[in-house]
Amino acid sequence: MPISPRDRPSPNHDERRFGAPDMLIMHYTGMTSAQAAIDRLCDPVARVSSHYVVEEGGAVWRLVPEERRAWHAGDSGWAGRRDINACSIGIEIVNPGHEFGYRPFPEAQIRAVEELSREIIARWHVPARFVLGHSDVAPHRKQDPGELFPWQRLAGAGIGLWPDFARAMAPPETVTQIQGALAAVGYDLPATGTLDERTVQVLIAFQRHFRPENCDGLADDETRRRIAAVAASV
Repeated sequence: MPISPRDRPSPNHDERRFGAPDMLIMHYTGMTSAQAAIDRLCDPVARVSSHYVVEEGGAVWRLVPEERRAWHAGDSGWAGRRDINACSIGIEIVNPGHEFGYRPFPEAQIRAVEELSREIIARWHVPARFVLGHSDVAPHRKQDPGELFPWQRLAGAGIGLWPDFARAMAPPETVTQIQGALAAVGYDLPATGTLDERTVQVLIAFQRHFRPENCDGLADDETRRRIAAVAASV
């Protein structure tokens, strides 16, 4: 059934500059409670917000109208875009995060995220390749929604991208090829030809999304094969 969100208006938004949104960004709140997170997202001093918050029990709060530019992504980039706030809708999912005791997302919460996301995708025609985590668009500074977030399940429900990793794919071999394939997926990653800190951060972000059982930042055979599969799917 359709989501009926509760309203808690946040002042932290402004006008969209590039027309209708076509991206959906998942976050975790990374705070000790839902109330603390909502209070901060509605605090004009904090200058941060999202469009929605989903509590662990499945309750959904609407903080910013979808037509407005909420301030949730910060310094970020994807597929050549720099102002991710201007072209995205942000969902904050209540979870203490890595700092305060990261834990699995409850079933009721994920069901609510699925229903809310399907409605957003239908309203704004969001492509699967543009359903992303905060760590995808800001790998240099963010970890959320983290390796416990069920990306594969959501993709099975029509939300986001999860290729058939059983297909045989020719993986990128050199660092330059790996960087090029990750950039083709959408990650903001220059081709330096060296396994620098930025590349390792992007590898970890990719693994959190597409290989959550192993988030070590190493470009082993399985990670490179999955990079090739995702790049071929976008």
